[in-house]
Amino acid sequence: MMHDRGSPGMTARPSRRNRWLLLLLPLVVGGGGLLLSMNLFRSTPGLGEGAAPGASSPARAEAPARGSVPSSPPVAAKVQAPVLSAEDAEREAERRLWQERLERARFSLDSYRRSTRYPPESRPIEEHPDRVYPASPERKQPLGKDRGDISLRLKQEKVFVVGDETVRFFVGCENRHTSQPLPCEVHSASAHEAPHLEAAGKTGAVPLEFNDSGRLGDDVAGDGTWTVSFQPARQGFAMFEGTLRVEFRVRAEGTAEGGAFFDIMFTPSPPAVFTGRIREVVEQGSLRLYAGLQVRKPGRYVFAARVDDEAGVPFAYLDFNEELEAGAREVRFHISGLLLHDKNPDFPLRLRDVDGFLLRERGDPDRELVKALSGVIHSTGTYSLARFSQDEWTSEERERYLAEFGRDVDEAQKHLDELAGKGAP
Repeated sequence: MMHDRGSPGMTARPSRRNRWLLLLLPLVVGGGGLLLSMNLFRSTPGLGEGAAPGASSPARAEAPARGSVPSSPPVAAKVQAPVLSAEDAEREAERRLWQERLERARFSLDSYRRSTRYPPESRPIEEHPDRVYPASPERKQPLGKDRGDISLRLKQEKVFVVGDETVRFFVGCENRHTSQPLPCEVHSASAHEAPHLEAAGKTGAVPLEFNDSGRLGDDVAGDGTWTVSFQPARQGFAMFEGTLRVEFRVRAEGTAEGGAFFDIMFTPSPPAVFTGRIREVVEQGSLRLYAGLQVRKPGRYVFAARVDDEAGVPFAYLDFNEELEAGAREVRFHISGLLLHDKNPDFPLRLRDVDGFLLRERGDPDRELVKALSGVIHSTGTYSLARFSQDEWTSEERERYLAEFGRDVDEAQKHLDELAGKGAP
């Protein structure tokens, strides 16, 4: 049964044009709401175009809703530095200058005070890292210009030789890049007076023989280290005094050739001899060790000694530099009480490796060597630190320098105080 589209009780089916109108109606209504919201935004104080930068309404000042991204904080206004007058700028520059001078003066004063806390003849061993043990130099050098891939290993037992003492020299070869030993042979060796720079050549050469046979001073046969023992007093230099040179040639890997040398300083007759007697005493808050010495030639003697703690750890480096008359004398080695307190070594202490010379005022060489006392020569008793003074070393010279550095500090501080009183910025 057909019904009329306009019959009562029946829902009229909208036409195509009416359907389009229905679809557009929400958009129109929404657009009107948007326009209304924009007008409200413009008319609301703090939200419109006339609002001050950074101003916000009470609603916007509330905490942001969960999940929203907070806005960035406002950028602080850049503070303009005050412009100094020419007079203030000049005063500020002067203040900075005196402040720098004050800091330098304080640094100089503190540095000098720290470095002179101990007497010059009683110093921590770490101040002399190259003198912890007597000179026994080792070095490496290329075999020659044409074979830079081969290095020579060179070592000598000592540099200073006195009287009838013997010194050994050691030579070996190795690959420069891998340090692996290489077979070599030392030949054509000789000892002679070291030529001066202006000298034309060598004089008085005495032939020497290196070997790797386990004899004549060589420790192990066939280990690749060639050795020679040299006793100048019995090998042609009993009347010589000064520097001697041991020169030699080396052949490596069958055909490669090169050369090198060792130098020693030789004194045939020492100006003084240690007796071997050591006595110790606590004096003026310090520990002092006196080594007996028979002086043959009077003059200024310079000696050095090393001190280890009970475990053998190097602890102190001791100096002696005084005039001595001929006859029975003592060399005084001084271990500062303050140094003992600061380092707190374990007793007994061990005095070792004492060496020195008579200083010549003129002539060449400039010294006559005294035969060294090698190894540990004395062990001290056991002491409580309470027996030693904690006072800093003092002298007329030190007090003069401290006063001078102190005046520099006072002068700089005085100028700064005066500038502050004048109202320096």
